[in-house]
Amino acid sequence: MGHHFELQKDIELAATPEQVWDAIATGPGLDSWFMGRNEVEPREGGRSSLTMAGHTDEATVTAWEPGKRFAIRAESGPDGAFNAIEYLIEGRDQGATVLRLVQSGVLGDNWETEYEAMQAGWEMYLGTLAVYLTHFPGRAGAPVAAFRPGAGTPDQAFAAVAGAFGISGPITEGQRARLTVAGLPPIDGVVDLAGLPTYFGVRTSDALYRFLHSGTERGNVLVLGHHIFAADQDPARVEQAWQSWVNELPIG
Repeated sequence: MGHHFELQKDIELAATPEQVWDAIATGPGLDSWFMGRNEVEPREGGRSSLTMAGHTDEATVTAWEPGKRFAIRAESGPDGAFNAIEYLIEGRDQGATVLRLVQSGVLGDNWETEYEAMQAGWEMYLGTLAVYLTHFPGRAGAPVAAFRPGAGTPDQAFAAVAGAFGISGPITEGQRARLTVAGLPPIDGVVDLAGLPTYFGVRTSDALYRFLHSGTERGNVLVLGHHIFAADQDPARVEQAWQSWVNELPIG
């Protein structure tokens, strides 16, 4: 039997409503902070899609009010499960904006685990949205993803990632982070998100690097979801380099 749910989160952003709209309701905008590669047909009744790890999820645009409201709804599955996402935009003084996210629908039998994963995931993605709008406004980022199944516990996975970045002890925002990935320019940045034991992120002058630990029925997975803003880097080559790096990462 399916379980109805609703998740709501509010965040204040240092951006205008128009900038927020471009980030949440266009493919290039979503690619710059959200998961996967995105496309949005700009009209009510249009189609949206998200492609990640070779799989594409499609939805229908159910609300299209530029600068105010954007919503999508996926088709129901055979078991009645579905997801709907609504963004509500409210402008504030001095160019700030409050964004309200409402995700609702029906989850399957493993609904508690799914709900907790969505809660943590949105914390990371909305935090990334805030960083994107502050440090890379108006720029389109290329999404890069890599996956490491069998990644052990969150402590094991993040100890390995932190060690690779030269971070010792607890991971905290503001720490310097440096890493060399074979075939890519050296990475020199700062920890800008620290949502352990679920995720953390590093920001450089031309990229946002995101590391997420996901525990599923199939085991533990370390997910890399990066956004590259350097025009001279080929996303396919960058993605291949990160996949090789995470495959070789000594965990546990």
